[in-house]
Amino acid sequence: MSEVLVVEDEGAIAEVIAMNLRHAGHEVTVVADAEAAVAAVDRVLPDLVLLDWMLPGRSGVALARQWRADARTRSLPIIMLTARSEESDRIGGLDAGADDYLVKPFSMQELLARIRAVLRRRAPEALETPLEIAGLRLEPATRRVSRQLDGATRDVRLGPTEFRLLHFFMAHPQRVHSRAQLLDRVWGDHVFIEERTVDVHVKRLREALAGVDCAPLIETVRGAGYRLAQSLAAH
Repeated sequence: MSEVLVVEDEGAIAEVIAMNLRHAGHEVTVVADAEAAVAAVDRVLPDLVLLDWMLPGRSGVALARQWRADARTRSLPIIMLTARSEESDRIGGLDAGADDYLVKPFSMQELLARIRAVLRRRAPEALETPLEIAGLRLEPATRRVSRQLDGATRDVRLGPTEFRLLHFFMAHPQRVHSRAQLLDRVWGDHVFIEERTVDVHVKRLREALAGVDCAPLIETVRGAGYRLAQSLAAH
């Protein structure tokens, strides 16, 4: 699951996009102009931005150029959404820094496919390949976490942050991750989060995993951070 910022001033279009993205398992924030988009990205760096070309005040192209000029947002994945279909417009959008360019009207299935393609190129962890460790299975495409226990499949209910945290741990087992590293890789460079917030979410994750006897997989490494064990055998 990824965090997507939708920058779109047409409310009906923004609502349809947001609904479909949420249905596909993404977290969505919607803003209607460039200044609100800048404020949202300053608060937390999203995994991807869907950026309308024609915005009140400042254009999406100008905003894309601003983000590309800033070291913090230089690699921010951007898909430009616009009614402008001329080749020169496409070239202008891509030259401004967009990773992809989608002309309105478009199908939601095509948009979702473009999002998956951009995230695959920019963030390997966003791939939808299921992960399994010690019988615990995580399916990114459906946001399902489960384990076979006593002959039945038991689901683990996780909040969005705990899901991302577990996804990252399972994609990088056995490696020790400091709180600062987890904030950077899981929260996405959130400028207002204290490192101790990681402890709160690790506690919640362990509590959720306790329901399928997997809480010990999340190990605390004193003075260093956390890691995911590859087996429950030692616990």
